[in-house]
Amino acid sequence: FSFFFFPQLGGCGILGVGIWLAVTQGNFATLSSSFPSLSAANLLIVTGTFVMIIGFLGCIGAIKENKCLLLTFFILLLIVFLLELTIAILFFLYSDKIDQYAQEDLKKGLHLYGTDGNIGLTNAWSIIQTDFRCCGVSNYTDWFEVYNTTRVPDSCCLEFTENCGLHSPGTWWKAPCYDSVKKWLQEHLLAVGIFGLCTAMVQILGLTFAMTMYCQVVKADTYCA
Repeated sequence: FSFFFFPQLGGCGILGVGIWLAVTQGNFATLSSSFPSLSAANLLIVTGTFVMIIGFLGCIGAIKENKCLLLTFFILLLIVFLLELTIAILFFLYSDKIDQYAQEDLKKGLHLYGTDGNIGLTNAWSIIQTDFRCCGVSNYTDWFEVYNTTRVPDSCCLEFTENCGLHSPGTWWKAPCYDSVKKWLQEHLLAVGIFGLCTAMVQILGLTFAMTMYCQVVKADTYCA
């Protein structure tokens, strides 16, 4: 029960953070024009809810020693594990194509910057360009197509002032945001790998415990019968 309880507790925490982001930050922080609902808040809410449901099934199944709930927990967790494994394999096999598609989609999203109903995307780009000291997806000239003139958002400026994006390119960040963020992720790849490995180990233990308990309950029912 203790093992199954911790995922449910974690799910509550993830759900709480997602709701807090949704309330305080609106639609922050989707950058994709193809998937406008793919915001940080929505992802956390969906993930937290799903983890809570799986954890709840495991907890109740363990307490009641219910075969149906334990088997449902096992199947759902197995599906999640296989999906994660499939996504990881596809990501490594088609990383170049994913890079190309992601950059094209992000460039399309630039055209939504500053428009009505896209405050989340606007805030996300402003924060990324300020924190990573970059401008545009692959180059600051990406913004020229958006504005149809030689200018960039003020968040691209070396020193932020109002309308500084109208000044010369010498006052703007030159680094491409896509490469800057990708480099940052690569620098933290070890931490991401350890987190992924720990997550996989917990899921495998969950699958093992659920199936072991299920088999014990089945044996007990057969013995009693």
